[in-house]
Amino acid sequence: MKLLLVGATGLVGRNVLDLALADARIYGVVAPVRRRLREHPKLIAPKVDFEHLPEGAEWWRVDAVICTLGTTIKTAGSQEAFRRVDHDYPLAVARLARQHGTPTFVLNSAMGADASSRFFYNRVKGELERDLASLGFQSLTYVRPGLIGGKRDEFRLGERLASVALGILKPVLPRSLRINPATKIAEALVQAAVVPRPGIHVVTSAELA
Repeated sequence: MKLLLVGATGLVGRNVLDLALADARIYGVVAPVRRRLREHPKLIAPKVDFEHLPEGAEWWRVDAVICTLGTTIKTAGSQEAFRRVDHDYPLAVARLARQHGTPTFVLNSAMGADASSRFFYNRVKGELERDLASLGFQSLTYVRPGLIGGKRDEFRLGERLASVALGILKPVLPRSLRINPATKIAEALVQAAVVPRPGIHVVTSAELA
């Protein structure tokens, strides 16, 4: 199969890219990016502006999309900018992929995603899930991790402190509240793309612990 990966330079996206390039079931990976990726025989990495995606590009014709795009409000600079990255960009990618016949979409979402949530972050994630469901994908999977474990390019103090606390409490915590390693999340994303199941499915944080 051929896979489209958006968000390939983030923590989870990097792990997805590594798995996809090593997976014999995947013969090609398209990873549109804003900055250059390493070269690989199976990889096409076109540079794009997510504000102006190339609607007619042939590389939209793939068997599945994995989306790991995401940021924080602090990094984005405002709630409006956060919504653009975590909702508008993934939805734009999904629409174009669907228009070109892609049957499967897999989203790295978040625990607590809920379009009616009073918490902005959870509400945006839930609105994206809701809007993706309206596009008519044959297989749609939401992977909903809690706190993601792994080494990021950027330092996030809150995540670092939470990781330490959850690591200490792990023996007594329910699985749904444990740290979800980026490698486990990536495995779930790739599996949902390579072996798609008809309908809408959710992979919970407990399944990723």
